[in-house]
Amino acid sequence: MTREEALNLVKEKIQNKNLINHCLAVEVVMRGLAENFSAQGGSASGGNDTDIEKWGRAGLLHDIDYEETKDKPMEHSKTGAEFLKELGVEEEICQAVLKHNEAHGIQPETKMEKALLISDPITGLIVATTLVLPEKKLAGVTVENVLNRFKEKSFAKGAKREIIAKCEPLLDLPLEKFVEIALGSMKNIADNIKL
Repeated sequence: MTREEALNLVKEKIQNKNLINHCLAVEVVMRGLAENFSAQGGSASGGNDTDIEKWGRAGLLHDIDYEETKDKPMEHSKTGAEFLKELGVEEEICQAVLKHNEAHGIQPETKMEKALLISDPITGLIVATTLVLPEKKLAGVTVENVLNRFKEKSFAKGAKREIIAKCEPLLDLPLEKFVEIALGSMKNIADNIKL
């Protein structure tokens, strides 16, 4: 499935514009992480450009079933993974989509699965941090802003800190570096996500 096909599918299955923007944000954070690992001489999963594309598609498609399952959280991601599998989407992506919902208790195993798990909530924290600034623009958000809000447990409660904090044990990325990658990636598409 190409990126264009994946985006068309997201727009077909998801009506809420904020949710589409969330999917775009997770896509770009996943791409940023894959690029970071590739640049370090490691690999996203083999180290070539198609891996970066694959990571991006996993991020873009991760909430494909959200509107269908929003009232059934234990079905969220299971329904999406099955739907994507039926469409012939790569198994790696289907597994990452399945495992990003920690409610199922299925531990992520691959680097891509781990990255998707932590990329999902960080985008919410970054968006919430942006929206409390006077100008409400990503351009004005700093890593320090996000880290300060991370410490405020009552702020953006849906952005699960315990999942975001897994960046170090799961991906060997200190929190500050993870936030830097995620924020920088999202700034690249600020206009697309209306921030």
